[in-house]
Amino acid sequence: MNAVPSTPAVPDTRCARLDAWVADVAALTCPDAIHWCDGSDDEYRALLAGMEADGTLLPLNPDTHPGCWLHRSDPEDVARVEHLTFVCTRARDDAGPNNHWMAPDEAHAKMDALFDGCMRGRTMYVVPYCMGPIDSPLARCGVEITDSPYVVANMRLMTRMGAAALARIERESAVRDADGAPGDAFVRGLHSLGELDPERRFIMHFPEDLTIKSFGSGYGGNALLGKKCHALRIASWQARQEGWLAEHMLIVGIETPRGDTHYIAAAFPSACGKTNLAMLIPPEAYREAGWKVWTVGDDICWMRPGADGRLWAINPEAGFFGVAPGTSAASNPNALATIQRDTIFTNVALTDDGQPWWEGLDDRVPATDWRGRPFDPANGPAAHPNARFTVSAAQCPSYSPRAEDPQGVPISAIVFGGRRATTMPLVFEARDWTHGVFVGATMASETTAAATGQVGIVRRDPMAMKPFCGYHFGDYFAHWLSFDRPGARLPKVFHVNWFRKDADGRFLWPGFGENLRVLEWIIGRVDQRSNAIDSVVGNLPCPAGIRLEGLKPTTGSSGELLGVDVTTWRTELGLIEAFIESVGERVPGALNEVLRRMKTRSESEWGG
Repeated sequence: MNAVPSTPAVPDTRCARLDAWVADVAALTCPDAIHWCDGSDDEYRALLAGMEADGTLLPLNPDTHPGCWLHRSDPEDVARVEHLTFVCTRARDDAGPNNHWMAPDEAHAKMDALFDGCMRGRTMYVVPYCMGPIDSPLARCGVEITDSPYVVANMRLMTRMGAAALARIERESAVRDADGAPGDAFVRGLHSLGELDPERRFIMHFPEDLTIKSFGSGYGGNALLGKKCHALRIASWQARQEGWLAEHMLIVGIETPRGDTHYIAAAFPSACGKTNLAMLIPPEAYREAGWKVWTVGDDICWMRPGADGRLWAINPEAGFFGVAPGTSAASNPNALATIQRDTIFTNVALTDDGQPWWEGLDDRVPATDWRGRPFDPANGPAAHPNARFTVSAAQCPSYSPRAEDPQGVPISAIVFGGRRATTMPLVFEARDWTHGVFVGATMASETTAAATGQVGIVRRDPMAMKPFCGYHFGDYFAHWLSFDRPGARLPKVFHVNWFRKDADGRFLWPGFGENLRVLEWIIGRVDQRSNAIDSVVGNLPCPAGIRLEGLKPTTGSSGELLGVDVTTWRTELGLIEAFIESVGERVPGALNEVLRRMKTRSESEWGG
């Protein structure tokens, strides 16, 4: 696994804490060599060449997909392992009922026993990285130590990795030391493939110490520690301490025919359409009228109040780690164009001429499945349902020129949404910020293949952060509520549901590019141009509020799409109440009051 043939000497980093930590990890893990990553093109080419030589990566057809590679995971290592993911706070209650908890001393001992000698025969890579534009005051840095060259290559695509990040760490450490501030100026992440034993596949987060330890997996969400581990679980803790928000949200800019651009942050659980919405292409009639869509990010959003009272956001990532199945010229042309070159594919199938393939791409029949076996439908899908692509965001045709703005972009609206076959209308607006936090805190979705476990089960997923919030949900909801303060110009909050079905199980809404019709109404509400009807659940569009002309005949009627069913909503309010009770006494009273008002109103309007 020594994918870089020459190992440079350990640099003088001018950061004593970093040097000491790297030395301690090396003494524990016993690697054959240590490589400090500089993020250069030469280094990346050497990594790829080394992995091609040992079979970790397979080159794809250079004529159709230049610079593209295929990686095949261990068949038992294909998704996040939420049941083995822990938040290790000193006080158990601080982790909350939404997290698995382990005492820090116990967790360190368990992990250090696994890491003991685990890198013998391997190279230890030291990966300095920056989450966010390198000069952004909203950005934060980390260092991941790993024995996986595949992880290093992916981190180069997903973060600002290398010399520039190390330089920022050095500067911030010097300032911190001069001020006498305790702790580190960077997040420490230690990862090893171990033996890929699914029973020893632990991920431990120590938010009070800005530390992550992950063992036994090569899968993205478990091994690319800058992603979910740092950018959400650790960053959410940092954000509460420092007065900002680290969220599982896409960021998309919608430019209207008037020439103004509204930036929308939207939270959906994994595999529920985040990437498709982030890279949306307007329908033809909208394009002709002058509508444009700009991609800032497809997965994670860091937001901070600005001097003007608005929330300003950056995408801390530099790449896309997207779900391949379902991505096609019909569903997401921009994503498909993005991944035609310089992309690492994971667990997709192959055609007979070496092109990547997955269900939903086209009508071709693949030659080999994601395990490398000759394709046989009896073995299941050709591509794993959670097959992925990793690619630089800068390759996206709709990539926003504001994506690298160090100050971020101002957020006009926050949108929550999940996969619900019933109950939730196509779109509604929260009445105010407190109601909006309630909507986000109680949203639910059907589970997908992005995590281990049963698929298709409806579960509460507050702000799409159930697997990712690094502390107690009650405190998290209170943190959201705290942004409603004098002088704040907060975004309007909405809920959408692209997945409502009719009695025959058919989707009522076509989705994909047509979702711009809903965003048009949302922007109209922001600009006070759209009308709405008050209802128990929130503000609904008027019957003609969503433009339906030109849609395919199977699209549901306005009533089917926007209606609120009495029976299902009574049930929903009961389930919401049970969820709030499960979070415990730390739930802010303001959210309980919203629920009380909804229940009282539903009884008066719908009958007891």
